[in-house]
Amino acid sequence: MNRSLTSNASILVASDNRSDADVVQRLLSTDYPNTITTIDPDQASADFDQHRPEVLVLVFKELEKSQRYYLGLYRQGCAVQLQPHRTIVLCGKDEIHHAYKLCREGIFDDYTLFWPMTIDSSRLPMSVFLALREQASLRVSTPTAADFAAQVRRIATLEKMLTDQLAQGDNRIDAIGQAVTYATNHAASALENFSQRLIQGNLEDIVAVKSADKLQRELGQLKRDAIEAPLHTLTRSVNPLKQWTNEFREANNTHLESLRTLNSLANTIQPSLLIVDDDEFQHKIINSILKEESYNLMFAAKGSDVFNIVRNSRPDLILMDIMLPDINGVEIVKQIKAVTRLAKIPIIMITGESKKNFIMASLEAGARDIIVKPFVRDILLEKIKYSLDNP
Repeated sequence: MNRSLTSNASILVASDNRSDADVVQRLLSTDYPNTITTIDPDQASADFDQHRPEVLVLVFKELEKSQRYYLGLYRQGCAVQLQPHRTIVLCGKDEIHHAYKLCREGIFDDYTLFWPMTIDSSRLPMSVFLALREQASLRVSTPTAADFAAQVRRIATLEKMLTDQLAQGDNRIDAIGQAVTYATNHAASALENFSQRLIQGNLEDIVAVKSADKLQRELGQLKRDAIEAPLHTLTRSVNPLKQWTNEFREANNTHLESLRTLNSLANTIQPSLLIVDDDEFQHKIINSILKEESYNLMFAAKGSDVFNIVRNSRPDLILMDIMLPDINGVEIVKQIKAVTRLAKIPIIMITGESKKNFIMASLEAGARDIIVKPFVRDILLEKIKYSLDNP
């Protein structure tokens, strides 16, 4: 067994029977020396807050008691709501199907057939080990697929920017060529006009022309040396630049194609959105707005559901109603933002109140933005997209 997972792992055994709690502690303490028991229901929340267990083992003879105890933790304290932990419930053979159902519904994380113990006494330590291994993987702050997709979509904008910049470069090079041609023609025309005025005697008060042929030859040489040669040199200096842009474009075609492929793959990834509202009708409204978008939607109606989903699934964005039946949405935001691995989840508050105090409290708690009901479809979609692309 991996000692790095077991030596410092905190295991909390909760029961209403001292004898059962001691049996489970003895069974686990060999591999998990930091196994603590609690049997006082009045101390349930305090014990959880104090020990912050990675695995909670519920040792009650009836599943209904285990369920009541665990839900009571949510009502009494805050630590259980966001403290990363896995819950293992023990059951007898008559309740095994019920235990399976409760785990499928997300009430517990795993179940172990414990009564009678003779069936498989090592099953529980193994279940704890698997729970710890899963906890260890959650502690590693690895980016989600949606995180990668958001960054790829941002990088993909480089393709358009690069293409636009190269096109502008081509246009400017062409403009330089056109300017050189214009300058050459304009200078030649001006010089020709000057020579004609000299030859025709229009400037005899300044200079007298003794030989028109010699003047034409001298002016032609001047045109070649002072105008055509420098401008020709300038034209030739631009050609390597144009060649470089063509070579650069050709050399990066493969990279740009890879970028297009990455962007195409990123667009297939569905970011997960958690919609929190106690009004089922609001769930339907948001679902109707977002159903055509590439989002994986999850819904919650109360705070305890939010904490359970966030703790186990880590959505990419949360739409949070302020008014919930069991806890204020602003308080949920504060608790989520207080957990390092969850703090970067963007949260948009949804509310029917546009009062300044609601808005300020939400933003101060760490919310990214506010949307006031009734929703304007385009605004909702724009705010969601911006928050996902700029986590």
